[in-house]
Amino acid sequence: MRRILIATSNPGKLRDLAGAAAAHGVEVAPVPNFSSLPSVLEDGLTFEANARKKAEAYSRHVPGEIVVADDSGLEVDALHGAPGVHSARYAAPDLLNQQPHEAGANTDDDANNARVLRELEEVPREKRGGRFVCVLAAARNGKTLATFHGKAEGIILDAPRGANGFGYDPLFSFPQIEKTFAELTAEEKSRYSHRGAAFRQFLEWYDSMEA
Repeated sequence: MRRILIATSNPGKLRDLAGAAAAHGVEVAPVPNFSSLPSVLEDGLTFEANARKKAEAYSRHVPGEIVVADDSGLEVDALHGAPGVHSARYAAPDLLNQQPHEAGANTDDDANNARVLRELEEVPREKRGGRFVCVLAAARNGKTLATFHGKAEGIILDAPRGANGFGYDPLFSFPQIEKTFAELTAEEKSRYSHRGAAFRQFLEWYDSMEA
């Protein structure tokens, strides 16, 4: 079976991608020794900039291999597109006076969700629209080969719902099926999610590369 290396140690992301990959005869695995590699500062102004930066950096550690990295997040209309590229560390300002926090480091999912809920507290449901955005970058030997974009439009709830998923999944209700992303199976999430949409584009591209 063909193998694609993913620049993440997040089991949720790997789980999201595995189902779609298997249908193409592709196995996904984290970049070897990922946790021991130097971290990449995600200081880009866009999801694509961060995805490209990560894919290029980690691909240098596995010469000749295609490495896929993503940057993804939640854009809330009532918050003028926030958290956006800061989605994984949105609670950082809340934590500055509570506990030591490394600049640029990700913050806890619950803390990130709590800040979004607080900022939307007075916003009615009809104005709580938003979307998950994902950009995947594929790189080899430090050079980006292609990028792929996916979106999922939904509603931000006023309380979390569901025990699956990660990040903002418990707050994000997908109108087509009236479930949050945290209530979906891995197969359902691959079908409906922003990351699934971007990864399916990648798999089509990868199949054409291998043809």
